Amino acid sequence: MSESRGTYGPGAGASPSGMGAVRRRRRWLRYGALGVAVLVLAAGGVGWAAYQKLNGNITKDTDAAAELARYEKERPTPLVHDAQNILLIGSDTRAGRGNGKYGRDPGTQRSDTTILLHLAADRQSATAVSIPRDVMVDIPSCRRPDGSRTRAQFAQFNWAYEFGGTACTIRTIEKLTKIRVDHHMVVDFAGFKGMVDAVDGVQVCLRAPVDDTDAHVKLAAGKQTLNGEQALGYVRARKSLGNGSDTDRMDRQQEFLGALVNKVQSNDVLLNPAKLYPVLDAATSSLTTDPALASLRGLYELVRGMRNIPTERVQFLTVPRQSYSYDANRDELVEPAAEELFTRLRTDSPVQVTPREPEKSAPSQERAYEESSYEEGSGYEEGYEDSGEYGSDEKPDDPSHTPSPAPTFRGNTAAGATCE
Repeated sequence: MSESRGTYGPGAGASPSGMGAVRRRRRWLRYGALGVAVLVLAAGGVGWAAYQKLNGNITKDTDAAAELARYEKERPTPLVHDAQNILLIGSDTRAGRGNGKYGRDPGTQRSDTTILLHLAADRQSATAVSIPRDVMVDIPSCRRPDGSRTRAQFAQFNWAYEFGGTACTIRTIEKLTKIRVDHHMVVDFAGFKGMVDAVDGVQVCLRAPVDDTDAHVKLAAGKQTLNGEQALGYVRARKSLGNGSDTDRMDRQQEFLGALVNKVQSNDVLLNPAKLYPVLDAATSSLTTDPALASLRGLYELVRGMRNIPTERVQFLTVPRQSYSYDANRDELVEPAAEELFTRLRTDSPVQVTPREPEKSAPSQERAYEESSYEEGSGYEEGYEDSGEYGSDEKPDDPSHTPSPAPTFRGNTAAGATCE
């Protein structure tokens, strides 16, 4: 597989209206599994009234923008002109219609899925990096919804979203990576399901049957076309698929996003208004974004230069991590591999991934770091559930061992997200 080479140079633009734009929109799907960000860009053919409705569906996150503005001086400075970094957050909130059956709602939410998407300045590659929800990080003091503030602490990453929402998550990511987050998008369970149902399901290949009561999913082995409810269970399941690790689940989520976009492309959704409108309606209704993206026009401006990125240069990977030295139910970054990855993204340098290995048939009973290579080190979470209780805020001493980094990162490309 060839390397994804990000070099300086803005992508070519085009008008968001007219028949020429309709033809070009078909090519936008080539840049791979950017899910919601792709599907909301094709409203030009559905009429002005529909456009206005879809435009109004998007929720503008002004609170996060105001909070980030307070900390502008401490935020990283972009190093490469025209490169873009977008934080994609899947919220596990139980609020909203139909979400209550996935667990109790204590009035808070956590980031169930977090992906940092880097778009190269020349728009010839895209790199999506999953951040494990349980990785231990420094979370800054953040503003709660009631106006009070948390104290700075060392805790698992997804608490940042619970403490202070999107702004706290962005500040935590920027502190961890030193990468400036330019935009963000948040989608909840209902939005994800709506997207899948709007394209009449997405096909996946299962090596073994799936029966996970916690994730509300039961599937037979082989090729399966999942509806929204099944897809949500499939991407959330941890105990019954693969080796039981959160890394394995993140791999599955990334592959599913690729399959979702491939379904849209093969089904000619973007050229058929009858198919297009429900997809756009589900996509925009599920979105909460920063003010700059809170319109169809804003989203179009973001991705108009990405239409020619080949799917083999849309890469997915998880930040190198291993089981945390002081708690087997938590993660820590593998250094210097993680910093090497962050540096490459900051400087818009090429990132190369090596294909993932097939899922293991049975989950392990313990989390363990495979010393042979951080590419294969995943860690296991069988039997672990969130307790809802915060651990110590004291940062322990650094681990005594430092794994040797591999020359490439374990991952996949959107081109491989097909069911054969």
